[in-house]
Amino acid sequence: MTSVLVGTPTGRVRVGDGVVELEGEPVTALAGEWALTGGRALWRGTERVADLDGPAATCVLPTSAGVFVGTEEAHLLRFVDGVVEQVVSFDEAEGRDGWYTPWGAPPDVRSLSAAPDGSLYVNVHVGGILRSTDGGRSWRPTIDVDSDVHQVTAAGDELLAATAYGLARSADGGREWRFVTAGLHATYSRAVAVAGGSVLISVSRGPGGEESALYRLVDGAFERCRRGLPEWFGGNVDTACLAASGDTVAAGTGDGSVYVSTDAGRSWEVAATGLDRISALTLAT
Repeated sequence: MTSVLVGTPTGRVRVGDGVVELEGEPVTALAGEWALTGGRALWRGTERVADLDGPAATCVLPTSAGVFVGTEEAHLLRFVDGVVEQVVSFDEAEGRDGWYTPWGAPPDVRSLSAAPDGSLYVNVHVGGILRSTDGGRSWRPTIDVDSDVHQVTAAGDELLAATAYGLARSADGGREWRFVTAGLHATYSRAVAVAGGSVLISVSRGPGGEESALYRLVDGAFERCRRGLPEWFGGNVDTACLAASGDTVAAGTGDGSVYVSTDAGRSWEVAATGLDRISALTLAT
């Protein structure tokens, strides 16, 4: 049975039974049994396994090569055998001098993903997507930096990116990209997931989240997810707040609501309301 776990400023909540784990901890990122709290601590289940120094941690990804952690100021850490190390090769990645933010602050690592073949993908905002095929020893830039990527997801042989210009798709590990916007009412996308072979994205008018909705890709064009959902969400369904496993997909919102679909996004039900602001969401079995 699939469980929905959400991260909030006051703990990790198991949707359905309402059990709160890591109570009192500000949970900022989730990936299966792994969690980040306050940008300063790495947890496995309910065990605090590492304290994190330096810029605050933003996202986490367990892999066969270790648990990778992205941080503010666009750095990458790796947790292996109880030790946290900085991935120096990422600091030396090609194109790093061209990473930026529109407001002038340093860029951050925003999302992480791994492909079945072991390739690692790191999304920098704003800095595109970096790819490693050797466990993090070297990195290569892929998509154009100005595509403004908000989340990267490796799905089978395909690489997907939620960008400010719609869904970007690559069938060759990021060498070439194709943007899909047909059927969308707007192109600003913050999150992407794959459920039952269907690609789902969150879309709005922009960073403020005006006219925010979910879409499902069908036969090359997007269809609005409507059944069981509000006309518009109150803000963006954000990076790391849309997750899928098999035919189950869940979305968490800034107003503390969780919506779940068990048919790959065709229909939805309200699974929770009144939670604290949701900052991360993951599915666990």
